[in-house]
Amino acid sequence: MKHALLDTTLDLLNDLVAFDTRSSESNLKLIEYVQRYLSRHGVESALVFDETGRKANLYATIGPKDVAGLCFSGHTDVVPAAGQPWTVPPFEMTRGSDRVFGRGTADMKGFIAAVLASVPHFVATCKDVPVHLAFSYDEEVGCRGVRGLLRELAAAPVKPLACIIGEPTSMQVAVAHKGKKAYRCCVKGLAGHSALTHLGVNAVDFAAELVTFLRRTQRDLRTKATLDHDFDPPYTTIHTGRFNGGIALNVIPDHAQVEFEIRNLPADSADAIVQTITHYADTELVGAMRETFAESGIDWEKLVDYPALSDRAAAGWLRDLACAAAGRDDVRTLAFGTEGGLFQSIGIPTVVCGPGSIEQGHKADEYVELEQLSKCLTFLGNLSTSLPGTVSANR
Repeated sequence: MKHALLDTTLDLLNDLVAFDTRSSESNLKLIEYVQRYLSRHGVESALVFDETGRKANLYATIGPKDVAGLCFSGHTDVVPAAGQPWTVPPFEMTRGSDRVFGRGTADMKGFIAAVLASVPHFVATCKDVPVHLAFSYDEEVGCRGVRGLLRELAAAPVKPLACIIGEPTSMQVAVAHKGKKAYRCCVKGLAGHSALTHLGVNAVDFAAELVTFLRRTQRDLRTKATLDHDFDPPYTTIHTGRFNGGIALNVIPDHAQVEFEIRNLPADSADAIVQTITHYADTELVGAMRETFAESGIDWEKLVDYPALSDRAAAGWLRDLACAAAGRDDVRTLAFGTEGGLFQSIGIPTVVCGPGSIEQGHKADEYVELEQLSKCLTFLGNLSTSLPGTVSANR
């Protein structure tokens, strides 16, 4: 059924999609647009900028500012569209009969548009318990932007009692997801003529040994570690995504790069896995390299690091509240990551629930169905009206 606020949501989404907020670009025009919109409804907002001043998080409270309420959170950045076979302009919203197309419609400007369309309702109903809005930047490149906002919230006299992140889950409540760490390993060897391999240090060879160790470690995690069948796959994964090195076949390569990631179950320690990998590299590889060339080595660069979201008993009331608002009791876990573990790390219980499917995100002709947006609007309305009793019982 079409929600009464759907047309308003689509108008807002049309404007949001038109902002090119790829992670490589500034999001300030979109943030300023949201600020102006909130101001028209009497809602003040604050910005937390990055070190360049080109990007910002937005935070607002609707209702009493001295009371902890429920936070609706979403990221404003999107992934690139270049090189994909789009049949519609990616940064223009195109309407279909039952869906709308455009970069970010599913991931996750559709949710932000639904939240903004609901602001007048929040203003009218959230008199005793507030709702908070948190819109971040640079989620798509490692959940970087929200960290500045969360540092301020952690030190604030009042922070949200709980958070719902509107990543696309087809409006099913998600209670957990894996964490992620990603690294670039730069292997430095010694070049030379390929006829005299004993005089050089072949960086590609040693990088290949590292990749082989990563694969063995992944096999052990799959076959020997504890499995969690709420996830697919039910084990922590290690994936090598990039491998390059050398300049010519007849030259001993003095450099190689390996990029890999760990996606860990909430119960597994990614740090412990990293320690195992670096210990192997230091003791088995670097030592052997330096027998020939003392300046050989492996440099490690961390690319991505965000924690898993855990299904904790303390968040049971939030899970029940979100499920009731969504009109379904079943919950799920996610294969992809969100900012949820970062909210959780400062003591804010968090679940994930939003319109659209992640299967449509990051592809050409990304879309969100109108029915999903209507369900999201109903969800937001149900949450705001059920907040006072639920929050009072869980303070």
